[in-house]
Amino acid sequence: MTRVRWLLVRGERGNPATRLDDRRPDGAAWSWGNEARPLVHGASYFAELLAGVDAMRAGDLLLFTDWRGDPDERLDGPGSEIGTVLCRAAERGVMVKGLLWRSHLDSLHFSQKENLRFGEELARAGGECLLDMRVRPGGSHHQKLVVLRHRDRPERDVAYVGGIDLCHNRNDDARHRGDRQSLPVAAAYGPHPPWHDVQLALRGPVVGDVEAVFRERWEDPAPLSRSPLTRLRERMHREDVSADGLPPQAPDPAPCGAHTVQLLRTYPNRLLFGYPFAPDGERSIARGYLKALRRARALIYLEDQYLWSPRVVAGFAEALRRQPELRMIGVVPTFPDEDGRLTLPMNLIGRINALAELRRAGGDRVAVYGLENHAGTPVYVHAKVCVIDDVWACVGSDNINLRSWTHDSELGCAVHDESPDPRRPRDPGGLGDGARVFARELRLELMREHLDLMDTDLTDTDLTDEDPSGPAPADPDGASAQEALCDPVEAFEAFRAAAAALDAWHDGGCRGPRPAGRLRRYAPPDLPARHRLPARLLHRVLVDPDGRPMGLRMRRRF
Repeated sequence: MTRVRWLLVRGERGNPATRLDDRRPDGAAWSWGNEARPLVHGASYFAELLAGVDAMRAGDLLLFTDWRGDPDERLDGPGSEIGTVLCRAAERGVMVKGLLWRSHLDSLHFSQKENLRFGEELARAGGECLLDMRVRPGGSHHQKLVVLRHRDRPERDVAYVGGIDLCHNRNDDARHRGDRQSLPVAAAYGPHPPWHDVQLALRGPVVGDVEAVFRERWEDPAPLSRSPLTRLRERMHREDVSADGLPPQAPDPAPCGAHTVQLLRTYPNRLLFGYPFAPDGERSIARGYLKALRRARALIYLEDQYLWSPRVVAGFAEALRRQPELRMIGVVPTFPDEDGRLTLPMNLIGRINALAELRRAGGDRVAVYGLENHAGTPVYVHAKVCVIDDVWACVGSDNINLRSWTHDSELGCAVHDESPDPRRPRDPGGLGDGARVFARELRLELMREHLDLMDTDLTDTDLTDEDPSGPAPADPDGASAQEALCDPVEAFEAFRAAAAALDAWHDGGCRGPRPAGRLRRYAPPDLPARHRLPARLLHRVLVDPDGRPMGLRMRRRF
C-alpha cells in the first residue's frame, strides 16, 4: 500500500509509551476513512468554529489546547469573542476543558497575562482551563487543537489542528488586510499585520486520535509547573492547578471519507522526569518528514514561519542532492516578527545558514519567496504546510526548525488520500505512488492565491484605496493556467515568473498596472561578520534550542 511507504509504521514513531498507536485492533499507526479539509486563513476557520461551538448542547464535550488565547478575539464580529463563545457553551452545559501554555514573562511579549485571563473567565462560566508549564526550560506548548464531541450526534464530531491560535492577528482572509484586533510585530508589517495561515478540519476516526492527544496531556499527574515562584503565585491567586476528571472517551466517529491521517508530534526529552506518555520525548514530526523526504522526486512545496536550522534542513538538502530533478519552493515571511537590535540578528542567522545549505544542495532548483498584499504590505506567513510530490501533505503547528522538531510540544497531521488525482502528470514522482487529490488540491489552492488565480470576484474585491491601479488582469484562460500548475516544473516556473514581474514593477517605481500575484523573491539580508558569532550563539541557546536526549544529538538522529 502506498501509505506504508510514506507514513510512519508502528514502531517508527519512537515512543512506545503513547496510546496513539494502540487505539486500533489492527495496530495501525494511523486512522483511515477520514475527511481532512483545509481551512486557509483564520477568517475561514473562526467562522466555522463559531458555528460549531454555538450548535453544541448540554452533555457535549469541547477540548482545546493553545499557545496563546485572547478571550476578546472576535471569531466573526461583535458578540463572537472566543471567551464569550466558550463561556456561553459552558453555561449551556457543554463540558469545556482547555490547556494553555503558561508562558514566560509578559515583559518578553509572550502571553502569560492573556492566558491567565482566558482561564479565569472560563472558570466563572463552569469550564476549566489550566495554565500548563510542563515544558523543557525555555520551551513552550505550541500545539493548537480544538475537539468538538457530541453526545447524541457523533456524525457532527470534528477536530481542528494546524497553525492558527485563538488570539489576536489571526482573523485575516485572502485579501490580507490584517486582523483589526492586532498585536505589534515588526514595523514592516504595519499596524494590522496581514496574516497567512492554515488549519485542518478533521472528521472521522481521527477525531478520536486528536482527543487522545489532549487526554494524555490533561491526565499527566505532574504539577503544572516546577518553578517555586510560579507555584507560590498559583497559591496566592488561587489558580486551578488540578485537572478535573473527564468522562470516558466515546467511540471514534464512523469512517466518512477517503483520507488516511497520521498524527505526528513533538515532545521534548524533559529533564529529571519525563512525560508519562513520552518519557524520552517524541520526535515523530521529524521522523515523518525525513521518511517522506526520502521519496521526494519532483517537488517539495513548503510554507513555513521560520525555515531555520541547517540541522533540520539537512534532510531537505540530502533529498535535493540525491535527486537532480527535484525542485523546492519555500514561502516564508519576508521579515522576522521581531526587529529589535538584539532579536533581529539572532532571528536572521538561522535562516541565512539554512538557505545557504539548501542552495549548496539544489542551486537554482531551490526558490524561496515572500508575500505581499495588493497594497504592497508584506504578509506574515504563519502557515506550517508541506506537500511532497502531490502525495504526502502535512499541516500542523510545527515549523521547520530545531525547536519545533525537538524542543516544544507540537502537533501535525500527515494526510494520504486514497483517491488518485486524474489530472496530468498522474505520477509526478515516477515511483508508482500517483498524485493524490488532497495533497495536490491543497498545493494548488495555496499557489492559486499567491498567483492571483483565485475566483474573479474575490480578486476584484482585493483592491484597496491604497492601490487604485490594482493587479493587472491574470491570464484570461484561467482554467488552463490552473491546470498547468499540476505539473511541478510548470508550477516552479509560474512562481519564478510572477515574482520576477512583481520585483521588476517595484524596481521600476511601481509605474503602470501592478502585475498579478503576491510573490516577491526572498533574498536573505547580509548580516555583518561582527554580528554573526553572537547571533549564532544566541540563536542556538534562545531561539532554536535542541530538546533531544544527548545520545541522539551525538548520533545526529531524531
